Amino acid sequence: GGDTELSSLAEMVCKQVTEVYEKHEGDVLVFLPGEGDIHKCTALLSQSSRLKGCKLHPLFGMLPMNKQMAALMPDREGNRKIVLATSIAETSLTIEGITVVVDSGFVKTQRFDPKSGLSRLETIQISNDVADQRTGRAGRLTSGHCYRMWSKATQSRIKEHRTPEILEADLSSLVLDLYLWGTKNPNELI
Repeated sequence: GGDTELSSLAEMVCKQVTEVYEKHEGDVLVFLPGEGDIHKCTALLSQSSRLKGCKLHPLFGMLPMNKQMAALMPDREGNRKIVLATSIAETSLTIEGITVVVDSGFVKTQRFDPKSGLSRLETIQISNDVADQRTGRAGRLTSGHCYRMWSKATQSRIKEHRTPEILEADLSSLVLDLYLWGTKNPNELI
């Protein structure tokens, strides 16, 4: 299951990225679920002879700051670039030169499972508000294009808004801290 789906996701994304790179000018921002997907796509794209003179830049939270800056700033030699990013690039970061966004439609999120008492990382379909946010990353200083890698049927099933994190987070450590601080009833804080 899961590995086959992810490797086929990486292959489909790389095919789409190669096509849009040849079709449009400027740099490309690719949204992928996580770091593993970024590494798979980077490996596949680096083997492509169709991306001559292109620089590939990963962009995720645990990446060293100098590598994050290389992804954010224009290439020093004037080469085109493809930035392969997680949701880190959805909002606060502006990547100069991006004219095309390729959106895989997935994100990794922490989900708390009350039955096991553990949180786990899940790959889920993004919501419409996230998709719109990602689309807005293209053409911030000029016109842009966005390629969404899901069908119209999937679009009709996508949630309008993401689930607030507080509804899926493990709050047990917060409750224990409150108890240690002398709050026996959390409702007293309201």
